[in-house]
Amino acid sequence: MSAKPEWADKDYYADLGVSSSASADEIKRTYRKLARENHPDTNPDNPEALERFKRAAEAYDTLSDPDERKEYDNFRKMVRSGGFGRSGGAGFPGGFRSTQEDFDLSDIFGGRASGQGDSGGFGDIFGGVFNRGGGGGRAARPSRGADVETEVTLEFREAAKGTTIPLQLSGEAPCTTCHGSGSKSGKTTTCSNCGGTGFASENRGAFAFSSPCTVCGGSGRAVTDPCDDCKGQGTVHRTRSITVRIPAGVIDGQKVRLAGQGEAGPNGTPSGDLFVKVKVKPDKVFTREGDDLHVTVPVSFAELTLGDTINVPTLDAPVRVKVPAGTPDGRTLRVRGRGVPKRGGTAGDLMVTVQVKVPTNLDAAASSALRTYAQAEKESGFNPRAGWAGNA
Repeated sequence: MSAKPEWADKDYYADLGVSSSASADEIKRTYRKLARENHPDTNPDNPEALERFKRAAEAYDTLSDPDERKEYDNFRKMVRSGGFGRSGGAGFPGGFRSTQEDFDLSDIFGGRASGQGDSGGFGDIFGGVFNRGGGGGRAARPSRGADVETEVTLEFREAAKGTTIPLQLSGEAPCTTCHGSGSKSGKTTTCSNCGGTGFASENRGAFAFSSPCTVCGGSGRAVTDPCDDCKGQGTVHRTRSITVRIPAGVIDGQKVRLAGQGEAGPNGTPSGDLFVKVKVKPDKVFTREGDDLHVTVPVSFAELTLGDTINVPTLDAPVRVKVPAGTPDGRTLRVRGRGVPKRGGTAGDLMVTVQVKVPTNLDAAASSALRTYAQAEKESGFNPRAGWAGNA
């Protein structure tokens, strides 16, 4: 794997708020804290928190992998030292002189610097950053399978509570005949074209460049007895079925990553990842704000005035909610722990908004009783518009 382009303008240690000497445990603890504080579920409609969450995730993705962290540190060291410590050339970090007598670029990209041992110097730095085998003869990092993205549509309650869904994926999968090795015998040999380094050198005048070996695909290994079914690739195109667990609380547009469930890599190299993008259908009863559920419940004037206990739906069984006497129309009551499930076994709250439902067809007895009440209401001095701006 070559140095990633985004490394040039990123400071992953600063994004996590740790020093460059931080231990792996410290990096993990810090990332988890930042992820909890800035997670989109707990910070809806907060673009700053979302950006902090993304930066922390990107930083942790690199720094949690020992090999990538080493490459990243070497790259930073090279940049801080001013590239190659030369000036005068164009089109290269730090500026190269283009004459052979200044230095031989093959020493940097492919060979051992003159007079040096197996480590140190530019060859060692670039061997780590670009995985081009310097004097130590290190093999290129094996390639991996392609990442796959698919999309599923869930009911509101499925997304809130979590669910398990079957998926059918079409793409490269390990060959069952050779078990992904690409070889009839299951054995591979050192690639004769690149000598096992995974890179082949090409001289272009004063410059020497390295590129992934086209014979072995950069793996450093070659197949001498190709499998008849996969033609030595180790993978075949087929449709496979998998079961995906969607965690509770996913939101519309969120992606669920399943490591190693993407397309198989060639000749037994690791598979890519599967990203499942979730679309959530609206619900007829509930809306959602973070981990809280909102529901509007119709009630009668008498229930609000005299008080009552009403049934309110939840994601599971209904709950009984007490409406205090004198509750105004539109008031929201909180039922703790009956919202969207969270990690750790807790849940958000259920927010119940009461809304008066006005009867449209009253019989004679009900109409007579209501008129009697209306008269008593006036005689008591109650004026619903007292103090209202329109009454001034």
